[in-house]
Amino acid sequence: MLDIVKVSVRGLVEYVYRSGSIDSRFRTASTLAEGTRAHQKIQQTYAESDQKEVFVQIEMVQDNLSFLIEGRCDGLLFSDDEVTIDEIKSTSRDLNTIEEDTYPVHWAQAKVYACIYASDHGLNAIHVQLTYVQVETQEKKRFKKVFFLDELKLFLEETVKVYAPYAQLLVSHRKERDYSIKELPFPFDRYREGQRKLAGAVYTTIAEGKNLFAQAPTGIGKTMSTTFPAVKAIGEGLMQRFFYLTAKTITREAAEEAFLLMQEKGLRLHTVTLTAKDKMCLKDKAVCQKEYCEFADGYYDRVNGAVLDILANETVIHRITIQEYAIKHRLCPFEFSIDLAYGADAVICDYNYVFDPRVSLKRFFEEQKKQTALLVDEAHNLVDRGREMYSAEIYKSAFLNVSREYNGSNAELQRAAKTVNDFGLSMKKRCGDARSLVMTDKPEELIELLETFIVSAEKELLTQKEGEGQQLLLDTYFAAQSFIRISKLYDQRYVTYAEYERSEVKIKMFCLDPSVLLQQMGKGYRSSIFFSATFTPIDYYKDMIGFRNEDYALAIPSPFEREQLQIYIQPLSTRYRDREKTREPIADMIYQVVRENKGNFLVFFPSYQYMNDVYEKFLNEDFPLKSMVQSTGMSEEEREQFLNSFQADTQETLIGFAVMGGIFSEGVDLVGDRLNGVIVVGVGLPQLGLERNIIKDYFSSRGKNGYNYSYVYPGINKVLQAGGRLIRSETDRGTIVLVDDRFLTRQYQALLPYEWQDFTILKPERTN
Repeated sequence: MLDIVKVSVRGLVEYVYRSGSIDSRFRTASTLAEGTRAHQKIQQTYAESDQKEVFVQIEMVQDNLSFLIEGRCDGLLFSDDEVTIDEIKSTSRDLNTIEEDTYPVHWAQAKVYACIYASDHGLNAIHVQLTYVQVETQEKKRFKKVFFLDELKLFLEETVKVYAPYAQLLVSHRKERDYSIKELPFPFDRYREGQRKLAGAVYTTIAEGKNLFAQAPTGIGKTMSTTFPAVKAIGEGLMQRFFYLTAKTITREAAEEAFLLMQEKGLRLHTVTLTAKDKMCLKDKAVCQKEYCEFADGYYDRVNGAVLDILANETVIHRITIQEYAIKHRLCPFEFSIDLAYGADAVICDYNYVFDPRVSLKRFFEEQKKQTALLVDEAHNLVDRGREMYSAEIYKSAFLNVSREYNGSNAELQRAAKTVNDFGLSMKKRCGDARSLVMTDKPEELIELLETFIVSAEKELLTQKEGEGQQLLLDTYFAAQSFIRISKLYDQRYVTYAEYERSEVKIKMFCLDPSVLLQQMGKGYRSSIFFSATFTPIDYYKDMIGFRNEDYALAIPSPFEREQLQIYIQPLSTRYRDREKTREPIADMIYQVVRENKGNFLVFFPSYQYMNDVYEKFLNEDFPLKSMVQSTGMSEEEREQFLNSFQADTQETLIGFAVMGGIFSEGVDLVGDRLNGVIVVGVGLPQLGLERNIIKDYFSSRGKNGYNYSYVYPGINKVLQAGGRLIRSETDRGTIVLVDDRFLTRQYQALLPYEWQDFTILKPERTN
């Protein structure tokens, strides 16, 4: 019996007929919603006898595989004796830049639809039409050809023949994968307390196609508790793949380690880690043009061979592995990693690749989403990251610089840039002495100006060679495109604000409540698992991420005993106005606590400035202790050096000074005597500012406690994350000191974990 390979028409042709340039300046589609609207508008113009979204399917045999190829063509048009397949493509490009053969992959897709329909209906010839629609202007451009059935059949046979080796590899791999999963044991000798409950909830949620919000304490092994049941769900045929989504590099590394552990137990699973473009690039600058980069030139001629090579020989595929194969096959490693993601069983990546409409993996089709689960690690981060992903801003200075750069060489572009700059000047005047202005309406006038600028900029970019002037224009073009794209999402959950400092003016469309958009971007996936150690309070995170009545919620209590922790509260004020006078008492307290408790300590501060001020006082006291301090913009190597300094069983005490909410306060796993204590200075409140106050006012106007939503809840999350670095296993013991008098108030007491509520109050040795 032949193995059946089910593949969509689009998936087939996009693998075989990869074409064009990997220069990512221009995309042929904007957001999914824009593309859908463009399709629908064209389809509404069809005649009554025409058909839309026509399902077609064909089965054919190649290389001992039975290929079931299916899809939906956008339109089927009838006119006299003529039948036409209409393939609609939305684009943000100027249609004058698109010629008949600009996108061979689009012709390929339409020709496959035409072949299937003509074969089913006994047509000797059939017309094929490509309809391009410009999403901003709604302008349309069409190309039309006629094809005979014999040439279409030959075309489809050749296409399947090219696809067959990849299909053969996937079929063979999935057999091996599924067998290895059935035999896979839990990779540790036993489950930690609470770990089995979380794993069971994840599996059940995926099996039922639901979503889960899970709060589980640090140290129980959340990464394995979520990846292991997800892998088992693949083996049971419940789904084909999952994404492990993270906010930080260090948590991506933890996921890679989990897969390596399972691989040591016999798992055969293709896991691909996506890394930021600037970290993947093999050149000094990430300029994806063949004139500059040999890894971009001819990329599509070589990528399929490279995909077959790496998938045949590797399983856990991370950055270094991808770069090695990219060098071997002379490919852009970043684009190579994206292509690998579409064929992987598990993808480890940033939230952006699923939730950000500007960079999400758009080639993931709806039928693939139904076979895919999302595991969202440290999901508390999704609130502010969601606001960031669904907001957009522009700066006046960028358009002023473009206007000056092209003055005398491109009058149309110069004028378009100048009008945006002039709009920025007018907003500066409207801000007045307050230096800021908040509006509830979408900035329609600015959007129109940016659309005009984009058209002019695109014309110029298509004729330019790489250089400094081009980079300036390219960056400004991207910012304008992003602003336009986000404007399509604008609703009552947004405000527009302008603010200025000296000659610079920023205009931002600011998303206040990302919950609806997070739900929309996650729609279509089989299941979403949102998990964190700090969903406190849980109702806030349900509200902000988008909990629905049918979703599941789970809170697992800490498996660790209160006796494992010594909790102290030092009731000093860390409010901004009091920081100058509390620097010395805090420095003294750090020394006293470490001297009495010994071992390695991390001390977390609400800001770099406050941390550096206290650190300076600490050094001036000449305490006989080794210390180190986090710096801004630390490289991965510097971060590793910082963490590696914390070693167990050393005679020398080490104190690390770090920032709450930074790279050392989440995802860091210093087990045993590598870390003996954590001191948290302050309640973690975000810095007072325009955006936080806008958020406060927005939620207050909707009957919620705006101050808590904007300041208190995000702040306490940072405190809990920092304290969570301490107890990572059943044998860990240590000391936590919370420094702020607000920790003694009823409000903050209610937000502290149960095991933190048995505390001792410290008295400062010295105050100013």
